[in-house]
Amino acid sequence: MKHWGFIQSGLLTRSAGRVICLLLVIQGFAMSAPGAQSVKKARNEPPPRSDLTLLQCGNLIYAGTQTSVCFADRFLSDVAQQTTLKVNKKFCPVRLDAETLFDYPFCVMSGNESFSLSDKERAHLRKYLSQGGFLLVSPGCSDAKWDKAFRQEMKVCFPQNSMKTIPMTHPIFSMVHSIPKLTEGSGKLAMLEGLEIDGRLVMVYSKEGLNDVSNAEGCCCCGGSEIRNAALVNINVFTYAVLY
Repeated sequence: MKHWGFIQSGLLTRSAGRVICLLLVIQGFAMSAPGAQSVKKARNEPPPRSDLTLLQCGNLIYAGTQTSVCFADRFLSDVAQQTTLKVNKKFCPVRLDAETLFDYPFCVMSGNESFSLSDKERAHLRKYLSQGGFLLVSPGCSDAKWDKAFRQEMKVCFPQNSMKTIPMTHPIFSMVHSIPKLTEGSGKLAMLEGLEIDGRLVMVYSKEGLNDVSNAEGCCCCGGSEIRNAALVNINVFTYAVLY
């Protein structure tokens, strides 16, 4: 079961979250909580509107000002078209150290170069993933420095829970689209890694990349060794994350 959202000082229970998620799918149930405040993009564009009546995807801002500028949000529109989920079709920027993080059942995290999280960011990441949140993560351009920094941070935040390879028999490879294999840019086989907490998958990670840069607007990223069918993977992962 899956729970999401933030009410006053605590996250919803798993059973309550499951009920809300099903209501969103079947009836388009509208929650009465006010919209979360969003951080403006670096290009001074107005931020996407947060809408708590929809399932939302946050674009994490972390380590000060680092965030993804090349992770395409097109998969959210695909989820809305290919499933009955009621989805906000745009990413909403959200700081990892902000309380509004808990308004988002699902977040993406990406970037380039090395980084280090603050103690507050680490505490929020632990709470977010331990109490119902889900994270989809990959470096921009298959950046090795970012990959190393991210793995170090995961060891600090979750010393008892190591990242492991996700077998191709996992439901994330068959939720909406059947994905029998993963290949990266050069044609080599690739695998995803994941983090489980208490038997629940809470994070999916690709060191090659799942940014779907071919559909990212204004992105100068080369894509590196990005997984070729990244968009289909992202559709499946999002659908799995909000329903389980």
